[in-house]
Amino acid sequence: MNKRNAEQGAKAVPAAAADTDTRRIAVGLNAVIIAVRDDEARVLTVASPEDGDPPALPSGPFDPAHDRTLELGLRAWVQQQTGRELGYVEQLYTFGDEGRDPRERAGGPRVLSIAYLALAQDLPAVAAGGEWLSCYRFLPWEDWRSERPPVLEDIAVALGEWSEKPGSAGERERRRRRMEICFGLSDAGWDGYRVLERYELLYGAGLTHEYWLDRGRRPPGSAVLFGQPMAYDHRRILATGLARLRGKLRYRPLVFELIEEQFTLAHLQRVVEALSGLRLHKQNFRRLVENGGLVEKTGQIDTHTGGRPAELFRFRREVLRERRAPGVGALTPLKF
Repeated sequence: MNKRNAEQGAKAVPAAAADTDTRRIAVGLNAVIIAVRDDEARVLTVASPEDGDPPALPSGPFDPAHDRTLELGLRAWVQQQTGRELGYVEQLYTFGDEGRDPRERAGGPRVLSIAYLALAQDLPAVAAGGEWLSCYRFLPWEDWRSERPPVLEDIAVALGEWSEKPGSAGERERRRRRMEICFGLSDAGWDGYRVLERYELLYGAGLTHEYWLDRGRRPPGSAVLFGQPMAYDHRRILATGLARLRGKLRYRPLVFELIEEQFTLAHLQRVVEALSGLRLHKQNFRRLVENGGLVEKTGQIDTHTGGRPAELFRFRREVLRERRAPGVGALTPLKF
């Protein structure tokens, strides 16, 4: 197209229509901020903008006039809301499904949310309604530390009924295989990294509050629903963040972003267990972190363990140059 035709094409679009198209997209930033407190993986939540709605992830608008980058915009409003600076931050995913925000269903703009995963050692919530809540409050089937989650029995029954609904034998088999693989109901066993796949399966089967709310309907009284809901699609965002974090534990030393500079190996193990949702073999874990050069002794003793004094260790930053994947490796749970 030559310059004249391009100018004529631009003039063919009324200014009002161009403005309307621009306003139809709104960009927001969401933060999955995770900390381990009292040996529990917790996510920072805030009160939902809609009174009476479930808790939400911290979020704020992207301001292109003032935010030089997306991450700087995220860090700025988190500091404004919590009074603290974020440490480790990485971009997670962009969520933009049609109808994911009730403002769109009410005739507002399409809302795109660019989500980030952030890790915090000590980030008190001072924003109105802010609260640290257990990740497993929203995803209770993910916590295997003390036992096989009892909720899995009910999930297996509900998904079994869902898998038998299609008329096609092929579709029924596909559904059965999917539920078996996602929830460890087959010989494959439990895969701790399939966090998002499990949530997506429950959502698609109509077994979450969000499935019904996204369709503008209240769940029927007979509906079987699992886990505490979050506002909008924030539980899906949380599942994405927890899956990313668990995956990176294998090859990145992210766990050290969540603990003090000096720590006991027992505390380090409890933090890894809280994030992975698995109870680990003590001696195997210690060999893994010590033989892998992840930690070194400080020569000091912790006398506040409530029992036998324990040696204090610190993270060996030199390992970042020595190993391509300085994580805690594949995590093997104890058998129940």
